[in-house]
Amino acid sequence: MKILLSLMKLDIGGAETHVIELAKELKRRNWEVVVASNGGAFVKELEDFGIKHYSVPLQNKNPKNVVKAFKLLRQIIEEEKFDIVHSHARIPSFILGKLHKSMKFPFVTTAHWVFTTKYGLKYITDWGQKTVAVSEDIKTYLMENYKIPESDITVTINGIDTDKFSPDTDKKPVMDEFGLKEDDNTIVYVSRMDESRSLVAHHLIEAVKKLDTIVENLKVVIVGDGDDFAKVKAEAEAVNAELGREAIMLAGARVDIAELIAPCKLFIGVSRAALEAMAESKPVIVAGNEGYIGTFDESKLQIALDTNFCCRGCEDSTADKLAQDIGEFFGMWQEDREKLGEFGRNLILQNYSVKRMTDDNESVYKSVLGI
Repeated sequence: MKILLSLMKLDIGGAETHVIELAKELKRRNWEVVVASNGGAFVKELEDFGIKHYSVPLQNKNPKNVVKAFKLLRQIIEEEKFDIVHSHARIPSFILGKLHKSMKFPFVTTAHWVFTTKYGLKYITDWGQKTVAVSEDIKTYLMENYKIPESDITVTINGIDTDKFSPDTDKKPVMDEFGLKEDDNTIVYVSRMDESRSLVAHHLIEAVKKLDTIVENLKVVIVGDGDDFAKVKAEAEAVNAELGREAIMLAGARVDIAELIAPCKLFIGVSRAALEAMAESKPVIVAGNEGYIGTFDESKLQIALDTNFCCRGCEDSTADKLAQDIGEFFGMWQEDREKLGEFGRNLILQNYSVKRMTDDNESVYKSVLGI
């Protein structure tokens, strides 16, 4: 069958990577897959895989873009004649929801995050005939805020490509690029550098100052770009100048995330980025704008699962908490560090496969189609 997957854009981010992996696996299963977004770094990966991409201005609520996107999507749907339309963000879902009412195509939405319902924003949100949620707490949010019946919501996972994100991923190119050595205590942090996502980048930079005399050969690679990048860069440069060495390096926007994770001894981040690092057997500190879980081990498993590794409702992240957990991690025996990595890898293999994620979505499509 033929499916349209629609999202705001295809730059670095958890929802974007989720859609990429879903699109590729659906194509492997002989679906004809088309993607519509405002474009970005991952368009080439889709097109190299033989998946058509339409450029549509879905990236913001600018009225001119909304009107243009409405017209383009209507034209695309009329011409392509999709069996399923599946939207993955608030703006595309709003536009496609309006089109669905007149065009009557089978319509599915996925909720990757919780959105504010203040200032009337609740009324520019549309959900499909069936909705997929990427965690239990998002399912609860949908039921409480939008009164979606529980029977219309399916909870899935962020499926990880465990061949791409593997302990065997080649780390040498990134080590050469950033001048990293085997005996460096390297930390990698991956996130959008938007103000709504980059809080822990600031905390990590502050923590480096506290830890420089405690952790030998400490190196930090910060990956991502966004509206807060300039501020993060300025803070990193100030700390490097104070320490008299380049302890913190900024990679900017990248798509080679698997390779960037490979050299690290400790990963810091949330959501899909944390899961990808775990797939490479990297110990992880789970920390983000919405809260702090800390060093991930079996004792943190339930709270991590409940919040989709996003820390919603957890204690606030601070530079002091981060510095303490980083210091304690690098004080562990090597055997204990390896056990943390093995625990994470096994969790991904057992519970976060791309196959399971795609199975979940296919079951929703069949439900909407009545087959």
